[in-house]
Amino acid sequence: MAAFDPPLPLGVAFSGGADSTALLVACAARWPGQVVALHINHGLQTAASEFEHHARVLCAALNVPLRVRVVPARHAPGQSPEDAARNARYAGLVQLAREAGAQPTASVAVAQHADDQIETLLLALGRGAGIAGMSAMPALWERDGLLFQRPLLGVAGSALRSWLQARQIRWIEDPSNASLQFTRNRIRAQILPALEAVFPQFRDTFARSARHAAQAQQLLDESAATDWIAVTAEASTSRALHSMPLRPLQQLSATRQSNLLRFWLKQQYGVMPSTAQLTELLSQVAAARTRGHRIHLRVGHGFVVREGAVLAWYNPTVLHPTN
Repeated sequence: MAAFDPPLPLGVAFSGGADSTALLVACAARWPGQVVALHINHGLQTAASEFEHHARVLCAALNVPLRVRVVPARHAPGQSPEDAARNARYAGLVQLAREAGAQPTASVAVAQHADDQIETLLLALGRGAGIAGMSAMPALWERDGLLFQRPLLGVAGSALRSWLQARQIRWIEDPSNASLQFTRNRIRAQILPALEAVFPQFRDTFARSARHAAQAQQLLDESAATDWIAVTAEASTSRALHSMPLRPLQQLSATRQSNLLRFWLKQQYGVMPSTAQLTELLSQVAAARTRGHRIHLRVGHGFVVREGAVLAWYNPTVLHPTN
């Protein structure tokens, strides 16, 4: 946190929980008059109104402006409820940060900490994730042109609570955090204590592995970007630039095809194919040597299709929305 030097004014994603409370209090003390609290109300729990009330009370005590947005968190077919809630939350934070009629915030800080990072890494390993999943959460990234930062990734959750207790600052507990029906909660309650007993420095060493994975992923992305330029070199229309030409794609090795297809789908459409979907897609690309070979595969919440000499992706819920 000492090295945290964000562009100001700073928005702090503030739920009212211990982690975001510690982040907001620390930032408000360090940059008085330059911090705005951003509260997203999903309406997913009966306690949502209690979270918002607590946020208003604490922000008034800290003399920190509070902006609140209620966002829907319905998930699309093929999309997990967790992904839908996360996407809605970050879209809401971007909107709040740029709220009309108020001074826009230059950056946004979110309060995920070291335990959250380890949980994310273990969840990724449990799913058999690749390098991207093992990179866990980045400390800094951009979304819709806005800078987001996670300054607490090196701090344990227990340290944040101890810091608040020493200052007699209240926070509100999310009731869902106590439920062991959620895998993340079971990791927090059962696996992290066992890891700490065997590997006392596991937060640091696991975080180091995640950073190594992130560096490897960056190399893969740079390689895919180079391949993307080569594969689309002859594309001339805006439609073609969002499609994947089949013939030059087929000239790449299967490994580079796989890397480029992931890159294309993520960068252009924000979707990531599962291992099974990508394996089938690679098989279809290999078979698509004749013009008549049909490709129509589900990927994410949409479909990859063959349109003549190119691959394209579409989302039927966007093309044909329900009323």
